[in-house]
Amino acid sequence: MIDALKSDEIVEKLGGRFKLTALIQRRLLEIVDGARPLVEREGRSDLEVVIEEIMQDKIALEIDPSEIKKMQGTPAKRSR
Repeated sequence: MIDALKSDEIVEKLGGRFKLTALIQRRLLEIVDGARPLVEREGRSDLEVVIEEIMQDKIALEIDPSEIKKMQGTPAKRSR
């Protein structure tokens, strides 16, 4: 397991587990789609690179306020 994920430091840095998960997911997709890592890979997996980018404050989660308003106005879908 990645050591940075064992402590709450990374969770507190972003303000919660949901935000951490969202940032990791977005950045992993960028890297898979060909974006260059912002830290040296040094044999690390894509996930390890993303975690290191977060720990070095190279990336952060930016949420567009208009997206939040859209989400608040849309009722949650229920599966049947």
